[in-house]
Amino acid sequence: MNNVKILTVDIYHPEKQVDNSYYLKHFKSQGKDITDLLKAFGREKRYIIDNDYENTITMGVEVANKALKSVGLEGKDIDMVLFSSQFPEYTFPSQSLIVHNAINGKEDCMCMDTNTNCAGMLVTVEHTIRAMMGNPHVKRALVIGSDYTSIHCRNDDELTYPNFADGAAAIILEKTEGQGFIDSMCKSNGATWEAVKYPACGLSKVYKKDLSIRDRKLQWIPFEGLFIIDNAVTSIHTLLNRNNLKMEQIKSFCFSQYSRAFSNLGSEKLGVDINKFIYVGDVYGYTGTSSPFIAFHEGIKTGKIKRGDIVCLWSVAINWTICTMLIKY
Repeated sequence: MNNVKILTVDIYHPEKQVDNSYYLKHFKSQGKDITDLLKAFGREKRYIIDNDYENTITMGVEVANKALKSVGLEGKDIDMVLFSSQFPEYTFPSQSLIVHNAINGKEDCMCMDTNTNCAGMLVTVEHTIRAMMGNPHVKRALVIGSDYTSIHCRNDDELTYPNFADGAAAIILEKTEGQGFIDSMCKSNGATWEAVKYPACGLSKVYKKDLSIRDRKLQWIPFEGLFIIDNAVTSIHTLLNRNNLKMEQIKSFCFSQYSRAFSNLGSEKLGVDINKFIYVGDVYGYTGTSSPFIAFHEGIKTGKIKRGDIVCLWSVAINWTICTMLIKY
């Protein structure tokens, strides 16, 4: 049976890097000390757009071109373009269609935008792989995850403003007869969906004149989210069992970079060395949909992830959907 492998992965972030000192001073002026909060999330630095010409789609185009160039491919070599974002620059037209045009894609190509919030790029990769395996006419797919998040956070919200950052990732998937995708699964429970909303007022109300900026920005009601790691652990054991694999065969874990605690708890509950967990949230901040693939890219760049390694990718979306995937890179 045909399999699908990750041919390449690349990342893009804006030039401006902001460290914790800015946010500590910013919230101190509001009478808030966020020192412990930043430590708990594992934040030190992050990349933030500070100009009028970059956004979700420009970052997506940049990273798509980087990924193609890295393996000597052109737009005409891509059969599917998928764009995952929770903060698209446009809903008309699709972000994927804009990328398709920017890379001079061919007409015989499917373009589609997706949104599963922070788990979006991983869910999109999972669905794309399964679609490719069932379609003999698709050889390669380009999947992009990009979020310009910082502009949508309220600057009085200590849970989002200092934690979220801007960035993008892209991977090229390719049909293969050899190693690649192993298995994946998703879990969902929407009982607490109202905790996080954007825009807070709902799109049908954004034109009302009596609304404040606060109503139009991202609403984030505090909640305890670390319980979600128990679902990640259950999913990983299920995938290992149904594919006759052992925990020690997983060489690296690329979890959501929302909080360092995800990796720490994952290590503890799985009984796995913390050094197998790749965490880059202290350098890139939390980039939303692209975060597990920015970690994956870092693993390849540093040599922690090598061809032939089994890697576990996991991410969670508000509030909540999770996706867990095993691949042999």
